Amino acid sequence: MFNDFFSTTTAGTKIIVTSTTETQWKSQLTQQQQEWLAQQPSPKNGAYVLLPHSNGGIDKVIIYINSKEDFWHMAALANSLPSGEYMLNPTSETIPAELLCIAWGLGFYKFDKYKSTAGEDETADAAKLVWPQGVSHTETLAWLDSIAMVRDLISTPACDMGPEELADSAKQLSKQHKAKFDITIGKALLKKNFPAIHTVGKAAADEPRLATIHWQASEPKLKLALVGKGVCFDTGGLDLKPSGAMLLMKKDMGGAANVMGLANMIMAMQLPVDLRVYLPIVENAISEQAMRPLDICHTRKGITVEIGNTDAEGRLILSDALTLACEEKPDLVIDMATLTGAARVAMGTEVPALFTNNDEIAQKIQALSFECVDPVWQLPLYKGYRRQLQSSVADISSTGSIPLGGAITAALFLNEFVDNSIDWVHVDMMAYNKTSRAGRPEGGEAASIRAIYCYIKEVVKNVNSNKE
Repeated sequence: MFNDFFSTTTAGTKIIVTSTTETQWKSQLTQQQQEWLAQQPSPKNGAYVLLPHSNGGIDKVIIYINSKEDFWHMAALANSLPSGEYMLNPTSETIPAELLCIAWGLGFYKFDKYKSTAGEDETADAAKLVWPQGVSHTETLAWLDSIAMVRDLISTPACDMGPEELADSAKQLSKQHKAKFDITIGKALLKKNFPAIHTVGKAAADEPRLATIHWQASEPKLKLALVGKGVCFDTGGLDLKPSGAMLLMKKDMGGAANVMGLANMIMAMQLPVDLRVYLPIVENAISEQAMRPLDICHTRKGITVEIGNTDAEGRLILSDALTLACEEKPDLVIDMATLTGAARVAMGTEVPALFTNNDEIAQKIQALSFECVDPVWQLPLYKGYRRQLQSSVADISSTGSIPLGGAITAALFLNEFVDNSIDWVHVDMMAYNKTSRAGRPEGGEAASIRAIYCYIKEVVKNVNSNKE
């Protein structure tokens, strides 16, 4: 799909990417064009100007982008230009061409499967961007496909994206990359010792399940486990959410969707990784089988959990999946989850919170996240708050004893199910755009996966360098 918005030709109308303060590019303009530009309003960040050709067509496009973080303005431009081929002529070295290409492609993204106009071909009249020199076509298109997949999965309502459909999507992903796929469903979860996943999902008509994917490069340099929270809809259980809080709960499988997007990138780009993906998939519903507050939940690791609140279900299903992931002795475990509202209070909707048992990894991921404009921010895995998870009747409570620091206590709960000898990263994300902006329409969103991919890519590259 996205390939249709790019061109492999060597000519096109120039797009000059500049900031509102740069002026050296004006030497490329004719006197007539400079006079035309002088008549335009003072330039603003994100604005663009079409410069006419003497034949009446468009000779050049000027777009003002003041910083790397503003690269999304390219998405608005892509949708605004008339059909034709355009080529980048950037003057600002601070904005990588790769980011501009990602924004250009996502400028055409739509989630319109439920619209009566869905399926109409809009590519014929779309503007096309000539691939800039040095930009990987393969990697950029893989990114666009991965982000679109994540968005589509999250935006699809639970009536069409329940546990069965989400697991089928994981199966299709594994088939696409010739990976091994396995699934455990319903009461088989108890037989195979995944009691927490079963406890959370047993109230729903669509049975709980654990889907796994295993893909391995020919010469892996890193053994990587990815774990994604797949709650396809979260009513809150018997601790029922109010209607306003329940409205977006189709996105509660955003962790699983983002893990699938990251896995797709790793497999598509053939990174030298031994990759295992674990997706605990449930619906947190209400029925006579629903778990109750203060019930005791058993886990794969043998830790007993007192249910402090049935709306804190994501950490329960992750506990079994994290335990299984650690049994395979990976070099690194990364889990992603739409886990807590507390993380959103602290970080807002656009910056996922990152927790880890290895600060060096967190610092590298955080630095890369700002370099590739896919921000994450480390919050402390403060062990002093572990006391808030104490239970008088079980090994641990699923929720903190006070309503403060909820993102930290949730991370500390997960930490109980991770081997101390294994590096672990936990990402608590929103995975949803509540409003529409250029290249980022309202709906599901990929978050932190570009940053983590860049980290993994750097790790395996360093392994190769050390062996040379």
